[in-house]
Amino acid sequence: MLPTIADVLALETVRRGGPQVVAGGDRLGSKVRWVHVGEIADIAALLRGGELVLTTGVALPSDPEKLTDYIGELAAVGVAGLIVELGRRFVGELPASVVKAAEQHGLPLVVLTRETPFVQITESVHARIIDIQLEELRASEQLHEVFTELSVEGASPAEVLAQVARLSGRPVLLENLAHQVLACESAGRDTGALLAGWETRSRAVAPPERTAYDPASGWLVTTVGARGQDWGRLILLCDVPPSPRDLVLAERAATTLALGRLLERHQESLERQAHGTILTGILTHAYADPDEAAARARAVGVPITGRRLISVVIRPTDPVEQALDGQAQLGELAEATAAACRDARLPALVGALDQDRVGLLLPLPPRTQAEPALTAVAERLRILWKPGASFVLAAGSVVESIRDVRRSFLEAEQVADVAVRQPDGRPFYRLPDLRLRGLLHLLRDDARLQTFAERELGPLLAHDAQRGGDLTRILRTYLDAGRNKAVAAQKAHLSRPAFYDRLRRLERILDTDLDDVESCLSLHVALLALESFRRDTR
Repeated sequence: MLPTIADVLALETVRRGGPQVVAGGDRLGSKVRWVHVGEIADIAALLRGGELVLTTGVALPSDPEKLTDYIGELAAVGVAGLIVELGRRFVGELPASVVKAAEQHGLPLVVLTRETPFVQITESVHARIIDIQLEELRASEQLHEVFTELSVEGASPAEVLAQVARLSGRPVLLENLAHQVLACESAGRDTGALLAGWETRSRAVAPPERTAYDPASGWLVTTVGARGQDWGRLILLCDVPPSPRDLVLAERAATTLALGRLLERHQESLERQAHGTILTGILTHAYADPDEAAARARAVGVPITGRRLISVVIRPTDPVEQALDGQAQLGELAEATAAACRDARLPALVGALDQDRVGLLLPLPPRTQAEPALTAVAERLRILWKPGASFVLAAGSVVESIRDVRRSFLEAEQVADVAVRQPDGRPFYRLPDLRLRGLLHLLRDDARLQTFAERELGPLLAHDAQRGGDLTRILRTYLDAGRNKAVAAQKAHLSRPAFYDRLRRLERILDTDLDDVESCLSLHVALLALESFRRDTR
């Protein structure tokens, strides 16, 4: 930042002149843009404002009225201050009219009681100004490099804000035009306190310019948007008026955010990113205090405090092989889920959990039961999502506290993993709906279940692997048909004699009787367990 009058007075070259402030003592914080030595009375016409004027007064008029005009003209052009060396023109003190005029105009007026080479003062001040300008240039270069790299890497809003907080040491927030917080970096502050009553506070701060500082709130606000389409505001919380570097930092960050929005193609919206960040923070225990998660959710318009919470995982049933297409499909599913919740008048956190799942944290309104709410979301989602695409909606247990949300989500993920294998079209799935299949999925990592499946099916799997056969599929078809050989042969697209021949081969390989109910039950359980081990969706 530019030096102030007070900074100049503290320089050794000035102190040797015995400086005394005779007027404008309350304006010593005025910035000094340059130092100008001038003795003529009409020097104001040569100035642009921000200069510190040095003079001995030898060429100033003796008429008190003209001296008063001289002071008024300097103040009118916006000079930072006036330093007068006593001894040549003014001996002992300045005329009272000069001091009075400077005080009236709020112009800092300083006298030097000892002779001082003005060149030493100008050299000292100009060296400091140039050093500051070089420092600001280096800082600007650093900011340019940092945010260019963020732009190239496609950094998320949370990553951009993290850099702003690191470089400024101040809290920074990104909000949309509805004054909902999309991302927040607290810089060590209490997040709950930062976000408390956010919408009301934010609406009260409406600077007229795209980038401006609001002294009442201590907010540095810059509009985020491009191509005439503004979509948010970046807010840097400042305890003191921001420096020029802070202004550059805020504007560079806003440009990076706007550029990232323009370059988005197959990525989720900022709202989905904000919701996804909160969900991930809850699931990974990133928030030391559950109240912080609640405050962040409330800031995006989702109140979760004091409500029963149900976790939901939504998975497309048709896998997409290409990662980019899969990301686009998941983004569309997340947006459609958010729209379905809005249509059902159920505020919720909705965001992608990974490449396969959309997460939904649904705070149930008072006197609202989980089943009707889940049904309403599922029905609207089937209408809103793209025609012909299908999904499974799996729900965990209803919990009373945000501390238990992670457990509920884990349960919902397990249910979704099982339900996506054989969806039957119901609106939503919960653990009791999966029966034996759900139990086997929960036990899929148990070595005893794995040993059981290997004991029952090992010879058959080895036979198919060695010969490239499909007898495992024949066995599954037979068991799925309830051991009805005629129906099973039809489903396998084989003649009855050919199908019966394969069954006899199965009996030899497995050394069992496929007409025995208990043997078939064991084989069926082993096949279901095998599916849970393999974890393939189709």
